[in-house]
Amino acid sequence: MELLVTLDPADRVPLHAQLERALREDVRAGRLRPGARLPSTRRLAAQLGVSRGVVVEAYAQLHAEGYLATRRGSGTHVAHAAAAPAAARGDAPAPRPRYTFHPGQPDLSAFPRTAWLAATRRALHALPDQDLGYGTVRGPRVLREALAEHLGRTRGTAADPQRMLVCSGLIQGFTLAFAALRDAGATRIALEDPGWLGHRTVAAHTGLEAVPIPVDDHGMRVDLLDEARVDAVVVTPAHQSPMGAVLAPDRRAALLGWAQRTGGLIVEDDYDAEYRYDREPVGALQGLDPDHVLYAGSASKILAPALRLGWLVAPLALSRALVEHKRHADLGTPLIEQLALAEFVESGELERHLRRTRRRYRARRDALLDALARHLPGVRVQGVAAGLHAVVLLPEGTDEHALVAAAGARGIEIHGLGDQRFEPAGGPPGLILGYAAMPEPAIAAAIAELAELMPR
Repeated sequence: MELLVTLDPADRVPLHAQLERALREDVRAGRLRPGARLPSTRRLAAQLGVSRGVVVEAYAQLHAEGYLATRRGSGTHVAHAAAAPAAARGDAPAPRPRYTFHPGQPDLSAFPRTAWLAATRRALHALPDQDLGYGTVRGPRVLREALAEHLGRTRGTAADPQRMLVCSGLIQGFTLAFAALRDAGATRIALEDPGWLGHRTVAAHTGLEAVPIPVDDHGMRVDLLDEARVDAVVVTPAHQSPMGAVLAPDRRAALLGWAQRTGGLIVEDDYDAEYRYDREPVGALQGLDPDHVLYAGSASKILAPALRLGWLVAPLALSRALVEHKRHADLGTPLIEQLALAEFVESGELERHLRRTRRRYRARRDALLDALARHLPGVRVQGVAAGLHAVVLLPEGTDEHALVAAAGARGIEIHGLGDQRFEPAGGPPGLILGYAAMPEPAIAAAIAELAELMPR
């Protein structure tokens, strides 16, 4: 073990006192944490170029002050009672909520650990040593081919592996896409209103002006795009985020017509398309016009956000720019996770996992609807035919912000619909309740408590 300590022989302060001060400050600042082992007196003396007596004296003083402790057979370590003061450690973490209606959060306990571990082992066993270097920025071909087959069969995409780029989650994917659009001369991008806040955040980060386009029960108001004078548009056509509408067939056709007529790009966020319960699947727009639609998908909801795996299928005109932005961002997404995902998809484990989680999430959706009908019969619920959340429209005049705050004080995490709007007060009050991460009894108990907070 080595410590970053510097002593100055020319200093009038004795060497042992300098060492005491340095170690004391490291403990107080949290750089040396409780339980951390320190070098032996002989080894630290050799590292610092001082006599062993200097270190022995410093250790003895810090031991007397309660900073250090000694255990037989394990040497000297930082005492557990010597934790850094609260100011040095930062604010204490907020208590975890008792109930979490976080939209977009899958059931993390459902992650298929055994199957994923087996896929990782197979991938590592087959991986040649030379492939442990820097790989292709696009992602390994075996994964792009596996995803292309899966997406073509289940989502109707024209997912040519040559047009595909594997990215580190959807936020990075949108960042790459928006940056490539900006470099190609785009300045304005249309976003759904209400819509996912992440789209607005990335647009601002990449220097694009976000233009709100209203959403109704049939999806985005595509008829307003010409008036908006935008260069690109982001849509969630299979399950609008957050309202849950499916983009109507005539609007799908009008949107593709807009792109072909103006040369604009459609960015298709295939949000929640894998989870549907009471309706037929809706094919991806990208399969209808791969030269004008950029398709974006992710493993975050179907497996786990911690994997940080996403994918883009881009028009050829934009593909090379995406690769160059990805190259400058990180030289490529971690390879072993990509190869594990390829094994997971090719072995059929992904589809088996999706069948299991669809059953689980349907049961939780039904539990939420039952609880709302029992405890909050006056609210209107929408967007529940698919996805992992429900939108609950509250009675007119309800203070959405106050309700979210009051629920938080009771340990119930909920999210207001206003947070997803360009103008928070630009529509009726509502809540977005993600139900995937909670078992049915917890959903029922949380809704019962939430009902107590509603104004009478």
